[in-house]
Amino acid sequence: MTSEINRRDRLRQATMAEIRSTARRLLIAEGAQAVTVNAVAREMGVSGPALYRYYPRHEFLVQAVTADCYEELTRAITAARADHAADSESVRLLAMCRAMRAWATTHPAEFGWMFATPSSTLAPESLSHRPALDFEAAFRDEIAALWDTKPFATPDIASLDPALRRQLTAYSRDIEGQLPPAAAYVFLKCWIRLYGLLCMEVLRQVEFVFDDMEPVFEDLLTDICAAFGLDYTQEPR
Repeated sequence: MTSEINRRDRLRQATMAEIRSTARRLLIAEGAQAVTVNAVAREMGVSGPALYRYYPRHEFLVQAVTADCYEELTRAITAARADHAADSESVRLLAMCRAMRAWATTHPAEFGWMFATPSSTLAPESLSHRPALDFEAAFRDEIAALWDTKPFATPDIASLDPALRRQLTAYSRDIEGQLPPAAAYVFLKCWIRLYGLLCMEVLRQVEFVFDDMEPVFEDLLTDICAAFGLDYTQEPR
């Protein structure tokens, strides 16, 4: 009986993986609006109701595909971190940032799906909530390790706007004090700039000025390194 249950579970997991991969192919080929339960079902040669046995609502399918993308991006970043485990903090952080950009620019449809469309995919009950937190933690863990060994310059927390202090204090508490509020502020400002620039590049919002975003990205990395008290090393082109 146990082996039969295990076999059914494996078959169910394989079908769910096929559903998600089919949805992702539609996303890449035709855009987010093409990813409907009925469209995925047609691609797989089954009925729409058959898919609802695996993902009862379209929203659940969206969350599951988003979770896959977060996990894949996180693997790319953590692999870069592991590949440079024996190198300096600056080399390692730069490798992680460049790995994020490499994934984003080679997966523009997925990146837009994850980051550029308001959705419920990051709600605590969402299937993609934990993968999204793991993605953010990949960079935060690296900065926290840096903070523990080579604390970087931070603003005077008392000089910040009270609303900002409140939010930073809450964030520091949420991450169990891994970064104190002032250090968290430096991390978050760098994170927002990194994420924001990649969004503008992937969504082609600055092509009226730049037809090559790599030097723009590298210039940002010099600022990020400076914020954390690290030396910038340019990657050979």
